[in-house]
Amino acid sequence: MTDADPDTRTLVLLRHAKAEQGSDAADDAERPLSARGESDAAAAGAWLARNGLLPDVVICSTARRTRQTWHGVAMGMTGSPPEGGPTGPRPTVRYEPGAYDAHPEELLALVRTVDPAARTALLIAHNPGVSLLSALLDPDGAAEEGLRTAELAVHRGQFDWAGLSRAGAPITAGHTARD
Repeated sequence: MTDADPDTRTLVLLRHAKAEQGSDAADDAERPLSARGESDAAAAGAWLARNGLLPDVVICSTARRTRQTWHGVAMGMTGSPPEGGPTGPRPTVRYEPGAYDAHPEELLALVRTVDPAARTALLIAHNPGVSLLSALLDPDGAAEEGLRTAELAVHRGQFDWAGLSRAGAPITAGHTARD
């Protein structure tokens, strides 16, 4: 799935994996992944690796479940934790408080700050914002019901990160761990 064209960029959107149900809204940002969520995050990482979609940059919400999703994805991509394992380039990981409970325009603003040299970026965030961002980038291709937990939407096009705009990156692939 890799593309040799130097002008092509790939933005992978990932809704965090399944989290434990919380009883108090004040604890929402600290909800951990469920066992299923851990498995689904690793499966998403393995799918990214199989399809040549290893990110140069990861933008991740600071919520516990998104950080744990990134850890699971990294394990699935490499078979080891993000800070160890096989040699090779590691993505730049940015934990962004603004990605929690963000509107699609706020998520797009974060994506626009990606290093211009990066070819592939992964954004791990929450619904409804991440699903609405996918629909904003590809109004005709995004699923009406939005992204499910641990679902990936791969947006690809010829754009620069700073100039990414509405309808600017069609969905070219997707993955979900469960039907």
